[in-house]
Amino acid sequence: MPHHPDVDLAVIGSGGAAMAAGIAARQAGASVVLVERGVLGGTCVNVGCVPSKTLLAAAGARHAALTNPFAGAPTSAGGVDLGALVGQKNELAASLRQHKYADVADAWGFPVLTGQARFTDKDTLEVDGRPLAARGYVVATGAQPHTEGIDGIEAVTYLTSTTAMELTEVPESLVVIGGGYVGMEQAQLFAHLGAQVTVVGRLAPHAEPELREVMARVFTDDGISVIAEHAASVRTIGDGRVTVTTRSGREASGHRLLVATGRRPDTTALDLAAAGVETDVHGFITIDAHQRTTNPKVFAAGDVAGTPQYVYVAAAAGRVAATNALAPDLSAAASVDYTGLPAVTFTRPQLASAGLTEEQALARGHACTCRVLGLADVPRALVNHDTRGAVKLVADAATGKVLGVHAVADGAGELMLAATYAIKAGMTVDDLADTWAPYLTMAESLRLAAGLFRGEMPTSCCA
Repeated sequence: MPHHPDVDLAVIGSGGAAMAAGIAARQAGASVVLVERGVLGGTCVNVGCVPSKTLLAAAGARHAALTNPFAGAPTSAGGVDLGALVGQKNELAASLRQHKYADVADAWGFPVLTGQARFTDKDTLEVDGRPLAARGYVVATGAQPHTEGIDGIEAVTYLTSTTAMELTEVPESLVVIGGGYVGMEQAQLFAHLGAQVTVVGRLAPHAEPELREVMARVFTDDGISVIAEHAASVRTIGDGRVTVTTRSGREASGHRLLVATGRRPDTTALDLAAAGVETDVHGFITIDAHQRTTNPKVFAAGDVAGTPQYVYVAAAAGRVAATNALAPDLSAAASVDYTGLPAVTFTRPQLASAGLTEEQALARGHACTCRVLGLADVPRALVNHDTRGAVKLVADAATGKVLGVHAVADGAGELMLAATYAIKAGMTVDDLADTWAPYLTMAESLRLAAGLFRGEMPTSCCA
């Protein structure tokens, strides 16, 4: 290694974690370089949150027109020009890639090198064969869709969430393998655009059971078939359609197949072994509470490190990783505080959570108590003429502190900011019940649900 590092911090990747690391390092007065082998911007802006949510907004607008509950104000929806929607989506992604990534990197004064990074030893990186030595390193290379464990998958043509969002025509029928948040969103996206959709897998496997039941009813309403079993194998049948067979032998066929069974990192090209950086059995980089890998000079952040796969977690971890990578010692090391972490699945209605589930609360030793409020008791839902949904509060039975908030509702994600504040501030269910909530908002459901801890008798509209 050269006596003088070329740069204080070298960051591999250019997504949410990498950008946050670069900004944090520059705020600390350090010199930084990002290394990106592909398209600037990472998963979120290019193939993840931004493109999927704008297409979901389009599909939701169409579905709202088709399912309008107000007979006196009729609406209708015709066919779909998916090519035009995808073009609009690509324009948005390109705009954000420029304004939120390229321009931000320029403003903060860190270059983004194009090339493949590879560790040559514990202290040095190469970029397309050129040595790059740094005081510290942050690996933030993200994760990609993976399709392991399904027999015959190599022999069929399949989509992932990435390639599905490049289609220019809505498939007549679609089978989605996987009922997690990506599978649910993609299933509804194409169903609302007019495809006949079947999901193979358990819907929302990590959500509260009461809310899973609601989502199952919603999918039935939407005409989406759900086979709540694991996919065992796939094959192409005579007319070019793909058939999925479950472990129990049930079958589902469609003109297209979309596999949404999770995301894994691919760090092969980085040669992490040369740097003494260990990974787990799924390829995620092993880190401690301070984002440090098994090489004390190398830190990791974002999806590559196996933390919750949300861009705001990646950004928080990127800041922590950069701060600690540049610290003279880790005696006062930063770490990510996951208290009250929110999550949103952008289905219609949305499925969202903040903090702990009932199961997690019990596993952590809380004596917990829960209440569930159906949306039929929420005035906003009544005036919308759509009462599908529920809000569940998880509280510590001894202290009354709010541990978790979970909801299926139109705008459930918007509830979660208040929920996160409540959990982070240590508010009790009494605090929530006694705090003002604006009437005729979905967020009022937090106050109403908290009131259920005081008794099971019904209340008046705004009492």
